[in-house]
Amino acid sequence: MIGWLIALVVVAALAIAGWKGWRYIEREHKEARSLPLDAVDFSKLKDGTYTGEYEGGMYKWRANSVRVTVSGGKVTQIEPLSGIEDQGDGKTQMLYDRVIQAQSLQVDTISGATLTANAYLQAVENALLQAE
Repeated sequence: MIGWLIALVVVAALAIAGWKGWRYIEREHKEARSLPLDAVDFSKLKDGTYTGEYEGGMYKWRANSVRVTVSGGKVTQIEPLSGIEDQGDGKTQMLYDRVIQAQSLQVDTISGATLTANAYLQAVENALLQAE
């Protein structure tokens, strides 16, 4: 009988811990999903090299920084500096290439990593706001 009681207490404690952990993660996901990307006017960018960072949100999980080069009034290079979670599959660079090709932040994000891609785009935006 005491064994069942101990097991019940352990299961209840694990359930509560799991629920609290899920709430913790869900708050961060909600924030990352709602990241605003302001309309950077790509036609008014001044030439130069600009550094932008995103602090990573509520729990700093997606903190990153980038260096953006503008030449001839166009974004020509986006270089990750820190916090980039590229798994070696090149998807992060593909995201940056889409921004360069479209000359816009309104691009398709990385499938299965939308929240992380939004954080990377936020750092790019913060760099480009300096170039306007």
